[in-house]
Amino acid sequence: MAANSQVAKFKSVFTLNFIRHIGWPEATKEGDFVIGVIKDKEIVSWLEKLSEGKKFGFQDVVIKEFKSVEEIENCQVLFVSSSINFNKYSSDIISKVGGKNTLIVCESEGATTNGAMFNFVVRDEKLKFEIHKANAAKFGLQISSKLEGMAAAISL
Repeated sequence: MAANSQVAKFKSVFTLNFIRHIGWPEATKEGDFVIGVIKDKEIVSWLEKLSEGKKFGFQDVVIKEFKSVEEIENCQVLFVSSSINFNKYSSDIISKVGGKNTLIVCESEGATTNGAMFNFVVRDEKLKFEIHKANAAKFGLQISSKLEGMAAAISL
């Protein structure tokens, strides 16, 4: 259990760090900076702890928990937990955030081939992440080359 909590903490820390290395369109810089999480109370809890009182630029960071794909609404980042089969629901999820400059972060094998921009994977017993730059570009987002050096796999 403690190991799972540590993994959730690391995923939360990485997710918050990703946002600083993304070229965000002007449209995303108004109102609150919303990070949505689908079905993962532990990730929500860590994100709330780690972002409490913090801002992204001039925006307050707000964490929203969605209990289902149907509940997804406007957010700049969407963390799709492994309790949702992203590969099965990717088209529904993408249509929910479509055209909204949303960064999709997953933790499911094959997620980047189905539209995710970042995907957490375990390789050689280490937590790593995959990047898919073309998926990000479709949503008007640019991924910094600084993140590429840390990634397990990069798809262009």
